[in-house]
Amino acid sequence: MTVSPITTQLGDEGLGQQPWWVEQWMELINTYRFKKRLERAWDYARSGNVTSIRFEGRRVHARVQGREADPYKVKLWLDVLNDDDWGYVLEALSQKARWSAQLLAGVMPQDIERAFAASGKRLFPFKLQEVRSECTCPDKINPCKHVSAVFYLMGERFSEDPFVLFQLRGRTRAQLLADLAKRRQKVLAKQARASGRGKLPDPGSPHPVHPAIKDPNRWWRYGAALDPDLVVITPALEGDTGLDAAGPLPLAEEPRFPEANHRFLENLKAHSQRLAALAMARAMGNGRDGG
Repeated sequence: MTVSPITTQLGDEGLGQQPWWVEQWMELINTYRFKKRLERAWDYARSGNVTSIRFEGRRVHARVQGREADPYKVKLWLDVLNDDDWGYVLEALSQKARWSAQLLAGVMPQDIERAFAASGKRLFPFKLQEVRSECTCPDKINPCKHVSAVFYLMGERFSEDPFVLFQLRGRTRAQLLADLAKRRQKVLAKQARASGRGKLPDPGSPHPVHPAIKDPNRWWRYGAALDPDLVVITPALEGDTGLDAAGPLPLAEEPRFPEANHRFLENLKAHSQRLAALAMARAMGNGRDGG
C-alpha cells in the first residue's frame, strides 16, 4: 500500500510546470464536458477537501469532505494487464537500453506507449471513461466533483512517482524493475553470444591483452561517446543515502550528551545535501570552479 500525502498548496493556475506524463493525465479530466463540476472539483482539491488518498494495489481509495458531516468514499482504478500482456511489454522494454535507463532513473520515457503497443494495450487511458470510479455521494453523474478532485491530486502523485501508473496497470515498481533487469540480462547475454564474446577462448591460441592490464590508469578513462538518451542526471531519492542506510552512529560522547548523535547526523546530512546540490549543478554545467 502506498499512502500519498495530501497537499493544499495547489495554485490557482493549476499544478504548474509538470512532467509530460502528468500533463497527459490532466488532459483526460479536462475533456470532461461538465465544466462547472470541474471548477468545483478543483476548488475541493485546492482547499483540502480531499482528506486522504491511499494507493492499494491497482486501486486508489480516497475520502473527500463534501456538504455532509462524514466524508464521501471514492475509488478509482484502471483495467490491469494480464501476465501475457505484461510479457509483451517487458520484452519490448528490454530491447531498448534507453527505456531501461530512464525508468531506473524515475523518468517516464516519452515514447513509452510504443512498448505497450506490443501487447495491443496502453499505459495511459485513451479517454476519461476508461478511468473507473465510484463515490458514495448521491450524485448520479460519474465522475462527480469528489471523484474529479481526487483525479486532480493523483496528477501530483504521478509527478512524484511515475511508477504509480504501472502499479494501477498491475505491476509495482519493484516487480517492474526486477523483471526488466532479468530480461535485460538475457538480452545482453544473447548479444554477447551472437558476437562471439560468450565463447571461451581456445587455450592453445594466443589472445590479446587488454591495454588496461599494462596501464592501470586506463581503468579510469572512457573515450567512447555516450548516447545522450542513456545519460539521466537525477538527485538521489529520499532514503537512498548512505547515512540513512547506516542508521544511528555510536558516538563516544553519547552517554554524556544524549543529543550528540542526533545533532551530528543532522549537520552531516545538511553538509551532504549542500555537496549534492553543488555536484548536481556542476553535472548540469551550471557549477562554478573553486571550493
